[in-house]
Amino acid sequence: MRHGSLDPRRPPPAPGRSRGTSNLPNPGSFDSLHRQCKDVFPVQMEGVKVTVNKELSSHFKASHTVVMSALGLPGYQFSSTYVGSSEWGAQRGGGGGGRGGCYPVLLGEMDSSGSLNAQCSHRLSEHIRTKAVFQTQQDRFVNWQLDTEYRGDDFTATLTLGHPNLPNTSGVAVAHFLQSVWGGLALGGELVLHRHAGTHGAILTAAGRYTGENWVATLNVGQGGAHASYYHRANRQVQVGVEFEASTRTRESSFAFAYQLTLPRTSTVFRACADSNWVVGAVLERRLRPLPLTLALGAFLSHRRSRFQCGFSLTAG
Repeated sequence: MRHGSLDPRRPPPAPGRSRGTSNLPNPGSFDSLHRQCKDVFPVQMEGVKVTVNKELSSHFKASHTVVMSALGLPGYQFSSTYVGSSEWGAQRGGGGGGRGGCYPVLLGEMDSSGSLNAQCSHRLSEHIRTKAVFQTQQDRFVNWQLDTEYRGDDFTATLTLGHPNLPNTSGVAVAHFLQSVWGGLALGGELVLHRHAGTHGAILTAAGRYTGENWVATLNVGQGGAHASYYHRANRQVQVGVEFEASTRTRESSFAFAYQLTLPRTSTVFRACADSNWVVGAVLERRLRPLPLTLALGAFLSHRRSRFQCGFSLTAG
């Protein structure tokens, strides 16, 4: 065969893509590095919570929530979500980096005290996504945040501005970058710049994540401390998560373990956890088929503080 000729047994390169282009998947966002491990841990419950979800159309849905707790006054929250009709497909790659769906997405939540939490998320192109978040507390405007994310084929870059005040040159800026290096390895970093009332500073954090066939190991190390997590899927029913956190500011560290048991036949999910602060807890969630109801029961006990909390929630829709 002459030099430079094509082998007929080998398929030609894809149009518009050179032979040297990386086939690594998108690593996802920096904020989701520990998400798989955190999803195994149960969410603490206290009191009674009833939620009614109503889908009004293919683009609009509303939710009503009533909370009764011994820790505070009863409360009511109304939330609504609007999803636009501009559809985007998930990006190439199987690393959890695809962010498909319909845009824009508008979300608003208001409680009985008049506090509002609103956010708008929109996708400007195949690679660029923006998000704005606004928060008020009764009649006071407390926070707003702007977020811009760029997702390439094998990397994600994000810039976030938190409560910027241009006349006083104060605010917080956060930059994230995450790159797929090879196989299941992704490396990146976080830079936080803050300026307020004449003081300013910067915090740099390095991060790495390795994704195996059925496990994920993640590590963040920086000036503020360290955060490590390990997620393992034993089989289709059992998932395990281990988490370690250490802070250089408080000079404290903590260790936590959790597992999740899924029983598909009974539409039941059981989560339990225990940590180094002698806190144990568990949440049992079950879908009450054929009714559109989901019941959750939870209990948490702190042996060190001799404090016990329990609660249940009912979700319709």
